[in-house]
Amino acid sequence: MEFPVEVALAALSPTLPTGTGWWYEIKLDGHRTVMWRTGDGVRLQSRSGRDVTANWMDLALAGMGLPAGVVLDGEAVVVVDGRISFEAAQSRAASTPPRARKLAEARPGLFIVWDVLALPGRDMRGRTYVERRAAMLDVVGALPSPSRIQAVSASDDPDVARAWYDSLQDTGIEGVVAKRANSLYRTGRKSGWRKIRHAETVDAEVLGYTGPVKRPRALAVRLPDGRTALSQTLAAPLASQVAAHLSASPGFGRGRTHAGETYSLTVPGLVVEVLAGTTRHAVVTVTRLR
Repeated sequence: MEFPVEVALAALSPTLPTGTGWWYEIKLDGHRTVMWRTGDGVRLQSRSGRDVTANWMDLALAGMGLPAGVVLDGEAVVVVDGRISFEAAQSRAASTPPRARKLAEARPGLFIVWDVLALPGRDMRGRTYVERRAAMLDVVGALPSPSRIQAVSASDDPDVARAWYDSLQDTGIEGVVAKRANSLYRTGRKSGWRKIRHAETVDAEVLGYTGPVKRPRALAVRLPDGRTALSQTLAAPLASQVAAHLSASPGFGRGRTHAGETYSLTVPGLVVEVLAGTTRHAVVTVTRLR
């Protein structure tokens, strides 16, 4: 395995998946980070693969207690007044190394681990989730206590997951991630992971679409707070309904979302019901046409 590694990603789900074989983890609002314990030190990478060791040197120092060859996947977070603060984590990530050191002195980070990608001499990505989690707990549990590296809470009980989802939002918990017990660590959204975020149903005006008119892939919508965002990929039945509207209202140019994504414009008038993330993310899932 070579630095940097492509990470697994979770697809948005409007409901908590249940049934045999699902495990659930708390979803934290921080910075996705992979920790590499090399032969002579520790390196940290961001989700995009950028080296962020200098921004999280306190976590790198904590990682020196790991055996050489261990690679852990998780979230770098900062706690402010008992609450996980994305703003504090963002400030750290965007700081120069000298400034990041000062921020770490005032508010040290935590590395919350949910996976192990490698053990000394062994690539663990081909092992099942339950095997990887057991190995991760062994590695994290062997660190000197107290440690700034901690294992994420997990359960195979959907009632526990619902309780986390319902009761922990005020502490900075974004929601829950669901993973299959027998799933392997697959990069990108091939992992089969599902994320269930705190969200609310709202009506949104359709401004445009991506993909062909006869089979639109996603919709560009204006949310109630004024943001313009692309939806998640449309389910086939919804795409067919939207296509009928688009065929009657041809596009007339290009638009751009707040995130800079481009889309084809359409005639105003179509309104959809969406699940819109209430956190910093403008993650939008279309549930139906209004």
